[in-house]
Amino acid sequence: MMMAARKKSETVTLTPRLSGADSVANHWMRQATLRLRREVCWCWSERGVSGQQSFAALPPFADRASASLDLSRFWEEKQKFYLTDVTARYLTEQLDAPPPASVRGPARGSFAWVVAELELDDAASFSLALALTTALDASMGSVISVCLNDQTRTHPSLALAQKLWDSPEEILALADPSHPLFSRGLVARAESQRPAETDWDAPLTVPTVVARQLLFPDAPLPRGLAPLGEAEARGVELREEARLVALRLGAPSPDSLRVVPVLGPKGTARRGAVAAVAREAGRSAVEADASASRAEDAHYLNSLATVCWLKDLCLFLGREPSARAGGHGAESQTALPAATIPATVFLAASERAQLAGVPAELLLPVVHAPTFSYAERVAYWKRVLGAKARGLDAVIAEASRRFRYEKETIDSVGEGLKRQPRRITEEKFYAACRAELDMDIGELASRVTPRFEREELVLPLKQDLQFAEHVRAMRALTEVHYGWGTARAWNESGISVLFAGPPGTGKTMAAEVLATELGLPMYRIDLSQVVNKYIGETEKNLKRLFDAADVSDVILFFDEADALFGKRSEVKDSHDRYANLEISYLLERMERFKGLAILATNRKKDLDEAFLRRLRYVIDFPLPGAVERERIWRQMIPAGVDSSELDFDFLARQFQLAGGHIRSVVFNACLQSADGRSAAGVTGAGGGARLSMREVIVALKREYDKLNRAAGLEQFGPYASFVQELEHDKEMVAAR
Repeated sequence: MMMAARKKSETVTLTPRLSGADSVANHWMRQATLRLRREVCWCWSERGVSGQQSFAALPPFADRASASLDLSRFWEEKQKFYLTDVTARYLTEQLDAPPPASVRGPARGSFAWVVAELELDDAASFSLALALTTALDASMGSVISVCLNDQTRTHPSLALAQKLWDSPEEILALADPSHPLFSRGLVARAESQRPAETDWDAPLTVPTVVARQLLFPDAPLPRGLAPLGEAEARGVELREEARLVALRLGAPSPDSLRVVPVLGPKGTARRGAVAAVAREAGRSAVEADASASRAEDAHYLNSLATVCWLKDLCLFLGREPSARAGGHGAESQTALPAATIPATVFLAASERAQLAGVPAELLLPVVHAPTFSYAERVAYWKRVLGAKARGLDAVIAEASRRFRYEKETIDSVGEGLKRQPRRITEEKFYAACRAELDMDIGELASRVTPRFEREELVLPLKQDLQFAEHVRAMRALTEVHYGWGTARAWNESGISVLFAGPPGTGKTMAAEVLATELGLPMYRIDLSQVVNKYIGETEKNLKRLFDAADVSDVILFFDEADALFGKRSEVKDSHDRYANLEISYLLERMERFKGLAILATNRKKDLDEAFLRRLRYVIDFPLPGAVERERIWRQMIPAGVDSSELDFDFLARQFQLAGGHIRSVVFNACLQSADGRSAAGVTGAGGGARLSMREVIVALKREYDKLNRAAGLEQFGPYASFVQELEHDKEMVAAR
């Protein structure tokens, strides 16, 4: 009892009543504190200041070089001082106190456990405790600066440990960067330019989260770690290869980092897979804060990994490795803890290429995060929405095909929908799902805002019927795939269609009308960015494009598709072989694409036949006939423009133009008419807007000239005088 009472009153650090929960740590921190106090006593004597009776003030600083040169001269005097000075002798006697009796089965991750696990000698235990004191006690810094004879240095160093320890040669073993104190991340020191050499003056620090674990092994997890438990693992079925990984994780931990890739699309139950594998291995898992897995937070990431090693936890890094542009492709940039920390890290990734930055010797087999089938998506939507799912069966069924979201994404969207104060409508459901859509395709495509409605698309009867069939097919895809059972045979694929025809016949307009009719986002593919001259890069771009688009139903619009889907050539060199491989890959991805792919071309004959066979629909866009042209002419006139003077029958009959060219003629005529009327003071508030045949005929002549198409005066019939006036004006300008 007397011994217990005495130990309880002992000061571990400079601040009274400040100590850890680990008795071994307290013993060695007390050793460090006593040696620092004794060193301060010696500094008073060494620096020629007498009469100091207390620690009310600290000794003055001396010249560092002189102090170093005097070490040998004052060595014997220093040892004599320890025995003769009252304070120094008392402190020396306190140092002789024996360490606490060895604890049987110390708490995992405690200071005592580390000493036993790493078989640390007394010099290493003392040095670790010396660094720990500054993490625990804020008042240690100024005392350390006195002992180091430098007021700017408030953290201990190996040089200070060597000065304080009775056998200074034993500290040399700690100068090795591979010493467990450093390799395990227990102690950090400033990186020197030549890390293999000794940097005696580098400050030694124990990361705060590591210090807390060493001193208080039962303390809660750091804020940067969130536990993954039964809630995440519930319902996750592990594949056989994942169970084999769990068996390996159950074996004793090696002396280096282990990285388990967790592969799966964004939103899959990666957390659940990690929790389930850890549970199978008889361990627990935690997830690191996303910010901790960034390259700039490498030191914090190391400290979290060290805590996980100390507590025998598996660490999940949910932030995927980023791609850093370099050369002709992209290099994976993976932020991982130091390879010497014997922690188990689960690393999230969407594809294997992201693991290129992980050293092969650290990798364990891949764990595949479970993905939802269509039926599982439907069931999970209903489970997440609960009572709010009533009456939404048809909407959920359609959304489950359109939006191929995984567990975590559905959780996120579902939580937002459940907070709706009123009944969830079809529009709100789809809007919430679309808001979650994040297509990361960068420069490969641009979002298109549809401009046209169905009634604006003028097609011959045959093509109009084909277009309507295509719309019906997309709307029936869910029922046919999952109600009638075609999904398995057709790999849940979407629909691809080819729009072929001369320029201006309405191919782009038809694509935008489809986007409007089906309520799907539309992306125009930039072939100049997709097609790359470097071997294999086009294939990478296509993979990135289709992988992003497969998450949700979207329209991918390939304009001038013959540039990408052209015929395969005879193999004459390696470039021909790789070009053919790119086309083959493209054909395979098109077949598996679950959305709507629209290809537009005016060179249908140049497309690969194997590709044409894989298309669900081919719609030829011919030049419009007279009836269609008249409808187009009338539709092209803006609603607020007076067109009563226009002879639509004549225009449609005489000029065989495609819709795009008619649109150009009308627009140019409007520009010229508005400019002339403004100059004459006709337009303005209440003045009205009017098109006459003169502006339209002039714009037609300009369009024919632009197209290099001949148009004689007889073609303009009763309006030929407008063309003659135009030619006369041209001659007058030339004469000047």
